[in-house]
Amino acid sequence: MATIRYKSPDYYLVDELLTDEHKLVRGAIRDWVNRAVIPIIDEANQNHEFPRHLVKELGAIGAFGPYIPAEYGGSGLDQVSYGLIMQELERGDSSIRSMASVQSSLVMYPIYKYGTEEQKRKYLPQLASGDMIGAFGLTEPNHGSDPGRMLSRFTDEGEYFLLNGAKMWITNAPIADISVVWAKDETGTVRGLIVERGMHGFTSPETLRKWSLRSSSTGELVFDNVKVPKENLLPGVKGLKGPLSCLSSARYGIAWGVIGAAMDCYDTALQYSKERLQFGKPIAAFQLTQKKLAEMLTEITKAQLLAWRLGILRNDDRATPAQISMAKRNNVKMALDIARESRQVLGAMGITGDFPMMRHMMNLESVITYEGTHDIHLLITGHDITGESAFE
Repeated sequence: MATIRYKSPDYYLVDELLTDEHKLVRGAIRDWVNRAVIPIIDEANQNHEFPRHLVKELGAIGAFGPYIPAEYGGSGLDQVSYGLIMQELERGDSSIRSMASVQSSLVMYPIYKYGTEEQKRKYLPQLASGDMIGAFGLTEPNHGSDPGRMLSRFTDEGEYFLLNGAKMWITNAPIADISVVWAKDETGTVRGLIVERGMHGFTSPETLRKWSLRSSSTGELVFDNVKVPKENLLPGVKGLKGPLSCLSSARYGIAWGVIGAAMDCYDTALQYSKERLQFGKPIAAFQLTQKKLAEMLTEITKAQLLAWRLGILRNDDRATPAQISMAKRNNVKMALDIARESRQVLGAMGITGDFPMMRHMMNLESVITYEGTHDIHLLITGHDITGESAFE
């Protein structure tokens, strides 16, 4: 009931900064989330199941690679549109946004940016439609925040590359048809390879028993003497610049996405507080409830303006990785705090699946860690403003 009556908060009239196309895109995704995600997501989360039937629908509504040119299956939209799509998907659930974010920013983006024309035409249209699912392999069991020390390696065997190593905490791994994998060549240089399901020696065991992102398909990528055709190498980039540029795109999407989760929590708490009676009046009439709601709306408004400005900078190709880090860190923490505060407004009802707070809260515990931890993003900002690295 609360979701059906959802009203997107816009205290500073940010909608006036959006074009008609932005609003049209947002409206289409919002309607789809209301129809296809909200009714089923609690059960999927409770059952630890990824709603795979939504993948083709995500492709049909243009949620995969929306900024990829139409000739490769995308919609050719701008970065603000991409952000708004991520916002509406995460209002539904972080797992749905994660799936679309990985597909778009971590799989389609590097193929489009660094791939050959043949690779673009072979993979991008199928990824855009949802006929093919992708994964991104960077994080390893012993190297998360320090990817430069990755152990995955490949050697040139003449007719093919021989890949060995393992990646973990990989969204879409158990269901992915292809994986963009980052590994070191014989010179120690990080390169990107497109590894296809079915290649001998490649397995992708699922990670279960998660308390967070339970309706997301998470797993490992394990490579045991996998023969990768040489035409599957991404030729357009060498070094960590490749995977880090992908992460910048994904982190940008997260900075928008988590606003959707925060909005969902805030709107639910606001509606509930007006209807829940205690001591003869709605709890919305009490000072401490109003304090919570006012602070939530203030933080959402700040995050909206931060994300919008970052989107404009992205459109102009002027956004720096450090600026993206600031937005990712700030907005995820904002959303997690609001999920917790809004749960308190609902009291015991807030822990049930009838309301979204606990689900968003547990999901955001992962989002605040993946694609750059909360502390790492703080140090990225520190490095940027001081010129001194705290990493080494």
